[in-house]
Parts: sequence; C-alpha cells; structure tokens
Amino acid sequence: MIKTLASPGGLHQQMLMQIYLHAAKPAEDGLPADGENQSTSLSGLFVEKPAENVVAVAGSDVTFVAKVDASTLTRKPTMKWLKGKWLDLCSKAGKHLQFKETYDRNTKIYTYEMKIIKVVAGDAGGYRCEVTAKDKCDSSTFEISVEAAQQENQADILSAFKRADAGEDEGDLDFSALLKATKKKKKQKEEPEIDVWELLKNAHPSEYEKIAFQYGITDLRGMLKRLKKMKEVQKPSEAFLKRLETCYSVEKGKKIVMSCEVLDPNVQVKWLKNGQEIKPSAKYVMEANGNIRTLTINKSNLSDDAAYECVVGEDKCSTEVYVKEPPITITKLMDDYHVVVGERVEFEIEVSEEGAHVMWSFEDQEITKDSSKFRFKKDGKKHTLIIQEATLDDAGMYHAWTNGGHTKGELEVEEKELEVLQDIADLTVRATDQAVFKCEVSDDKVTGKWFKDGVEVLPSERIKMTHTGRFHRLIIDDVKPEDAGDYTFVPDGYALSLSAKLNFLEIKIDYVPRQDPPKIHLDTTGNMVSQNTIIVVAGNKLRLDVEITGEPAPTVVWSKGEQAVVATEGRVRVESRKDMSCFVIEGAERNDEGNYTICVTNPAGEDKAMLFIKIVDVPDPPENVKCTGVGEDCATIVWEPPKFDGGAPIKGYLMERKKKGSSRWTKLNFDVYEPTTYEAKRMIEGILYEMRVFAVNSIGLSQPSLNSKPFMPIAPTSEPTRLTVHDVTDSTCSLRWLAPEKIGAGGLDGYVIEYCKEGGTEWVAANTDLWEKQGFVVRGLPVGEKINFRVVAVNIAGRSPPATLSQPVTIREVVEHPKIRLPRELRTKYIRKVGEKINLTIPFQGKPHPVATWLKDGQPVDPKMVNVRNTNVDSIFFIRSAEREHSGTYELVLKIENMEDRAAINIRIIEKAGPPVNVRVTDVWGFNAALEWEPPKDDGNCEVTGYTIQKADMKTKEWFTVYEHNRRTNCTVSDLIMGNEYMFRVYSENLCGLSEEPRMSKNTAVIPKTGLELKQAAFKEKDMACPPKFTQPLVDRSVVAGYSTAISCSVRGFPKPKIVWMKNKMIIGEDPKFLMQNNQGVLTLNIRKPSTFDAGKYCCMAVNDLGQDAVECKLDVRVAIEPENK
Repeated sequence: MIKTLASPGGLHQQMLMQIYLHAAKPAEDGLPADGENQSTSLSGLFVEKPAENVVAVAGSDVTFVAKVDASTLTRKPTMKWLKGKWLDLCSKAGKHLQFKETYDRNTKIYTYEMKIIKVVAGDAGGYRCEVTAKDKCDSSTFEISVEAAQQENQADILSAFKRADAGEDEGDLDFSALLKATKKKKKQKEEPEIDVWELLKNAHPSEYEKIAFQYGITDLRGMLKRLKKMKEVQKPSEAFLKRLETCYSVEKGKKIVMSCEVLDPNVQVKWLKNGQEIKPSAKYVMEANGNIRTLTINKSNLSDDAAYECVVGEDKCSTEVYVKEPPITITKLMDDYHVVVGERVEFEIEVSEEGAHVMWSFEDQEITKDSSKFRFKKDGKKHTLIIQEATLDDAGMYHAWTNGGHTKGELEVEEKELEVLQDIADLTVRATDQAVFKCEVSDDKVTGKWFKDGVEVLPSERIKMTHTGRFHRLIIDDVKPEDAGDYTFVPDGYALSLSAKLNFLEIKIDYVPRQDPPKIHLDTTGNMVSQNTIIVVAGNKLRLDVEITGEPAPTVVWSKGEQAVVATEGRVRVESRKDMSCFVIEGAERNDEGNYTICVTNPAGEDKAMLFIKIVDVPDPPENVKCTGVGEDCATIVWEPPKFDGGAPIKGYLMERKKKGSSRWTKLNFDVYEPTTYEAKRMIEGILYEMRVFAVNSIGLSQPSLNSKPFMPIAPTSEPTRLTVHDVTDSTCSLRWLAPEKIGAGGLDGYVIEYCKEGGTEWVAANTDLWEKQGFVVRGLPVGEKINFRVVAVNIAGRSPPATLSQPVTIREVVEHPKIRLPRELRTKYIRKVGEKINLTIPFQGKPHPVATWLKDGQPVDPKMVNVRNTNVDSIFFIRSAEREHSGTYELVLKIENMEDRAAINIRIIEKAGPPVNVRVTDVWGFNAALEWEPPKDDGNCEVTGYTIQKADMKTKEWFTVYEHNRRTNCTVSDLIMGNEYMFRVYSENLCGLSEEPRMSKNTAVIPKTGLELKQAAFKEKDMACPPKFTQPLVDRSVVAGYSTAISCSVRGFPKPKIVWMKNKMIIGEDPKFLMQNNQGVLTLNIRKPSTFDAGKYCCMAVNDLGQDAVECKLDVRVAIEPENK
C-alpha cells in the first residue's frame, strides 16, 4: 500500500519519487528503493517500538519509548528521532522536547525515550525513529494526533490564557485568546491506507486532477507520465536478459549506478538521456563486463533528473532517475511583531540554500502570490513577507515552511489612539460676526462630522467645514441668534467627541456718547489649570484671544517679564482685531515658559492681567539602563529616572528588548510600569539580549534610552555528581566526582571544594582558585576528626547547589599490608635483545605509602646501569640500552614499617651466537659428503636452536643453502655433481637469528668422475613454413580529430610475410602522417593528428610465397564539441 503525506510547501519531487518507487517495485524483489549500492540492510533491531497511533491532549505531556537489543551488535547503535521526512528532532532539544538514553548491562538493551512537554497543536503529524549500527538498521513510524483539552477541567483558569504555540517563549498570560474564535477540531476517523496508483489506473481521466489534489500530488505532469508507463505492457525482449529497474532515486551530489544484462556479450549498446545520446565523460562512465552493461552518473545534480534508455539495435529498455534535493533548513528564525493599525510589517527569515522554495501561511491558510494584501521578496537566502498597512484582521500567527524546517512569528495589532492636541473653545459672537470652531488631533488622515445640539451640521453658503492636515474647522458667517447652541466634533472611527458652546451676544446701541474705562475679559477655558495659568504642550500652537472693551478703543501692550512683545509677525506675535487682542506662539518651546502681562489703556483708565504660560513636553529618556542579575530565562533590569520630566509627573515606563544583532524590538509591557526595577522573563538561555526603556508622562512617550550593554540569561549548573572518597591519610583526604548533568549556556569555570567539622556550620574552602579537574586532595586536616565535605560547581552565573557525602569522613590512615602486583609476563624469564630498551612498570599497594627498593643478585642495583623511579602506587624499572651484563635476577622489596613483600624478575639479555668450531668433511662416497662440527664457543647468552649449512663448487663459488634449522652438529650433503669439488660453511642460529660470520670447512669434497658414453639421437628439422594468417583482426575505431591514434593487428607466417597497408583500397606510401611498425608479428599503424579527411576503411595485407591474408576496419573521425558554459 502507498501512503502519501503532503508537506507544508507541497509535495516535492523527492516525495513523488518515493511514491513511484513503491508503486513500481514489488516488496519481494528485495532491492533498495534507490539505485545506489546500499551496504546497510534492514533488520529487526527493535525489541519494543513506539505505539503507532497516539492521541494526546493539548497541554499534557507524552512520552515515546523504543528499546534496541545490542547483544548481537559490535558497536553502540545510533538513534535518530525524525518528524516528517527530514526534520531531525535531536537538534530541537530543550524545554519542549527532551531525549533520554539508558543501557542495561545485564540484558544488553538500550532504552531510548522522547518526551514532549505540554503538547501543542503543531506537534501533530507523522514521526519516525531510526536506529543504525554499522551494517544494520531498523526504523519505526508512528502518528501523533492532538485533541483540545476537556472544558470541564478548568481548575487552573490562568492556564487557559497561556499561549499554546509559543514554545520556549511561552508567556505567563495571553488574553488575546479571548478575542479569537475558538476552532473546534473534529475527531478524525481512521481510514485504511489507499493505493493511489491503483486508484488512478481504475479512474476516469477527468478524475485525475481531483485525486492528485486529494492525495497531495502537485506534479500532475510527472504523475500522468508515470501512470502512462505503468499502463504499458512491456513486450518480451530478445536483446535483454534483464532490463533496467523501473526507476532509480539518488540524493543530490551522490553517485548512481544503472545496470542491465544483454543476451550477446559482444553487442554494442547506446545510452540515451531524454532521447539524446550520452557521450562518455568523467561524469558519465559506461562499462561492459561480460553480459552486464553499466551506466554510472557521478556527482548527480537536478539536471540528471530525466528518463534514460539503453538501446541495442531496434530494442531498448528505459528507466527514470529522480534526484532528491537535500532538505532546506531555516538558519534565521522569524521575529514577533507588535504594531498599530496602518504600520508596515516585514517578516524576514534566512534559509540554508539560495533559490529555495518557501511557503508562507497565516494561521491555517496558505498565502499565495495572488493576494493583494501581502507581498513577497527574495534576496539570496533572505525571504521576506511584507504587509504594507496592517489592520486588526491581520493579527495572528504567521508560518514559514521549507522541506526541512519551520518557523513562526506572531503579529499583534492594536488600535491606534487618537490624541487631542487642541480642544474646541467656547465662543461668544455678536450678530453678523464670524464664528470659527477649531480643533487639532494627532492623525492628519482622520475625518469627522460636526453636530449642533445632536443634529449633524450640513454645509451651506453661510456654514463651511474645512479639514487641513491635523486641523478641523467649522466656520459660520453672519452669525444669527438661531446659531447659538452646543457644537460637537466627532472623529470617524473613534469613540471620542469634542464639544464647545456658541453664545450669541446681543448688542444694544446707546446713542448717548460716553467714555468707558478699558476692561480685559480673559477666557482660557480648556487651557486654564489654575488661576491665570495656561499649560501648552511643546510644539503645539498657542492662540490666546482676549476680548477688550472700553471707549474710546484702548491701546494693548503684551510683555514677558519686563520685555514688551511688539512683533506682529514671526513665531511669537501679537495680532489685533476689533475689540480683541490675540497673543500667538507657534511651535511652543521650553524657553517660552514664563509670566506674561497684558496692559490696556485709554483716557478713561487702564487695566492689567497677569498670565503664567507653562510649557510641558515629553520627558527625557531614562538613563543608565543596565542588567544587574540573570537567571535561566530571566534578567533583572534597573535604570534611573530622566533628568527632565517634561514639566509633568512621570507616570511610568515602557520596556523593550531585542536579540543582539536583530533590529526588531519586542514590547515587554503595554501598561505603564512605575518602579525603576523590572524582571524580564520568557528569555532563551545562552542568547545575548539588549534592553531599552521609555519614560511616559501625561504628554506622551519619551525617546528610547540608550541600549543596555548586551547580557545573556544563564543559570548556575546543577550539582556535581557521584562525589566519593578515593583515599584517606592522617592529614589528607582525596575526593573524586563527575561533572554536573546540566551545565547550560554559562559553561563550567571550575569547582570549589569545602569542608566542615561534624556538627559545625562554618565551611572552609580547601582551594583558593577554581579547580578545573574532577579530583582534589584536601590537605592539612586534623587527625582523628570527622569531617564533612562538599563540592560546588561555579560558572559566570554563580555557584551551583553543593554535592555532599552521605556521612562524615574520619581522618585516619588505614594500615594495609604491602602487596606487589607483578604482571603476568614478568613471572617467567624476561628476555630482551642487546640494544633494546627495557621499561617495566610494577604496580603495588599498601598503606601508608610503602618504600620500594631494587636488588640485583642480592645487592642494591647500580644507578649508573639501571634507572629506577618510585611513586606511591608503582615502581618503574628502566634501561635505555640493554647489554649482556644487565642479565641477572632482580628483586623488588616493598616495606611498610616491619612488613614487607618481595618479587623476583629474571632478566636475560641475548645476542647472536658465534660461528661453529672445527667444521670439516669427514667422508665422501658416491654423490654424498659427510660434515661434522662443534658448537660455538659463544652462544649469545641463549640456547643454540640450530645450524644453517651451505655449499659451493670451486668453479662458480656460488653458495646454495643445503639445510636450515639443523639441530645436530653433523649432516650429510647429497646430490653433489660428479667431477666437481665442493667447499662448505656453517652458521649458528639462536633466538636472535643467524650468527654474523659463518665457519668455513677445513677441507673440501671431490666427487670423482666415472666412465660414461653419450649417444646423441639424429636431429630432424621441423618444416615451419606456413601461409600468412591474421591471429588478431583490426577493430573499428571512433576518434576525435586532432588527437593521434593507432590501429593494431597480429599475423603469423613463414617465411616472414611482406606487410602492405591500404586506405580505401589505396596503398599508403611513404606519407609522414603514417608510421608503420612490425614487432614480432604485431602490426601497428600510427596516424598522427587525424582529420576528418583521414576517416575511411583501412586494410592490412600480409603476403609470402605460400599465400596471402588481409583484414580491414572502419575509422570514424569526429570533431570535438566545445562544452557550453552553464
């Protein structure tokens, strides 16, 4: 059965190939699925496999266990946990995924565990565990389905708001889940596996596209092509005994071998790729071995993914090669975004290969290029998803998928707040005058509507509404009594309204002329916070309209302090109208703050008013942001308040953080935070972070502070393991331990060893500097005391929990009898050759430390001849170059007070023996001679194991060995030649080999001649005459123009035949282009740098008196084709 899985980016070519292979090849053919020579065979290594189908509840933990029998394995097996086809989960180990391995020495079974902490929806899918050991492998697949947690289990209400897909960045609470619609998952029914190819073969062609979409086959063209070949019934072949496999698969960059078997071992075959003939090269290697024809493709690439054919005459067999690309991994993960409505968003990732296919999705929907909201950008290995203007509907989780990796990032979009920069002021207007209501908001794109007493105001000839930038105005010309009322401006899309009142001033005309003293009518509604104090936001415009009455018209003077303001143009100016004076400040600045005076005078008197204008601004940024402490996934940040609060009290602070090297800042809080110390959480251990802080007052947000120095969340290591006491003396204690199980990103700097008397609380450090080794000797301890010991691991994050002993240690040395552990090879005679090095290490034990002494033949060894070095646990006996006088019996004496132990070593130094003595010939008879000799005087300090005897006749004096390893001191030399005189020599032999010099015999052996008569048979000469006959014919050749070549054949015949070379039946004369050679009947015609003109039929003719013979061949000369530059 075939089961297809659709990857997030679509079913890639390599997955199609896997389907093709399983559909094309039956399970019983026993060959690997791809065309490579697989040296690893499937075998049943698992004794326990994970359950095939597991249903996990979201938020719970799930564990998978696999057991492997290692009793038949020669080395430790290797286990891999994979998700899908390529994703190696071992590289994702952390808080969410944990792996464990144990080994039982009794049963020789390895146990492997994979634990998923707090299962999320993204963990659903197909998994595979693979175990390999040298030439064996085994695998097991299983599925995980994730179901939502039951609603009844709500004991911990806070856990319902935690992010379910944030992995290690999981936060404390996430109330955004309340804003999203809950997606109910239907329980999937188990369906039987379906053979897709059987389904396609029996389906109508109109159903192909529907079936391909349903089972995740995206390469419809390749599917149809494959299906067509499957339906074809192959005719029995007369040229092929065994055809090519239906298809082959190979990983990109590796070698693939295709082979078939032909009927005729001498037949020539052609190899075609997509219908084009393949020429031999370093990449394409064609071989013929008997009936087997092989095509090898080296370093395959995507261009080799094609159809191949092997052609023999009119018959051919075909196959398809599929090249699998290596998985594309994601090297730079996606960052989270927090933006306001209308801002631009760019999700950026980096992949391991250029030109890789990346699929983007929003929640569960794939993002296509047809979408107008999203835009895609590729720059080398960088891939970017761009949202030009974010909306509230764009908030959610965005995913990026490759065939070997996945990353995700969350987009949070919040409504943009609208700030009122200038409110509407109440107006009092006389008849026929103009009334202008004006307001200023923070967004110049915001539109709105005007209402009077709840009824929308419509424009007319007398009433006009304008919108210029951030300013909105309602202008009423020729004010009438019915225009009086409450006016309101409502911005579109915001729950905000600005209101003011229009008062109609009825003018009564007094026709009696009179003089009125001047009067200032101040109205600072909306800006007045206390008596005569006006607050202005820095950068905003202040326009103060002051109504002035008096007859005759008074003179107005504005002044700041003692300096009069007389300018009628510029940033700070005074504008005069009938019965009104306007004081204007454009773009208020901090130095505009101060006391202002308005003085009006006329003949009837004068009036003054005092105003205090206060300029408020956003505060300065906080200062000295720094990290004061770190934990495994948190850090403590402190800062100082800004020097200038902007004229308004600081309400609190906003914090942001980012990874070092990244340009994306992540908000840590959305509500202002009042203290100046903050603990940042949800950080990843071992990653460098930077922080910055904003100050907030009633005016707004300050500029960000300077970035803090980079800091890394790290945690101390776990406690050291297996703390044991190795040795104890009267004043020392030797401790040993193993490294902590968990070290973390902070590494391990060293250890601190501490001790304390039993019952005491004061721990004393035994080492002043950190100790890097996993063993330490604590010295200076009081004898007889009970001491507690502990060891602490230290890294940049501080001290780990201590590792302690289960009970105190009594400081007292235990007396132990001395004992020499003599190695087995030294218990017999120890033999070495002269000049060799002797290095013996004799271990021993005993407490207190014993004293070792060496003796030779009962006397102390001479330090000039033998080097001895003693330690607390062994003694080393060393001779740099051994001599004969070093032989003897050596004795090691080990003493502790009145106790001792002895061990004897018999050392013999040997060399080659001297030659034998008195070699002589004692008797000669027939073809034999008897030799005798005596053993050598110097046997080389070793038993003589044998002798080597050699002979030489007096004529040639060449020596030949007669006997080797002859153990006796005599021998008989036989098979001597009559009439020759022989001399002899003998070598001695021992363990070192033959002696340097032989001993010559004192006399010689003469073998006398006897009367013999030689009768020679008459010689009859054989008739060797024969006509010419070619034993090796000429062979057709195809050569490249410009490259010298040669054609050869062989002929026999007697008398020696005359050779004639012909081209196209024309005799080749003395042309320098041709060189004709005849070497013992092997005939060669060398052609120097042939051209296309030299192609044709060549003939070689051999002629003698008895007849003639000829052979011919065809020579093709082809023009070299320059390779195209790709």
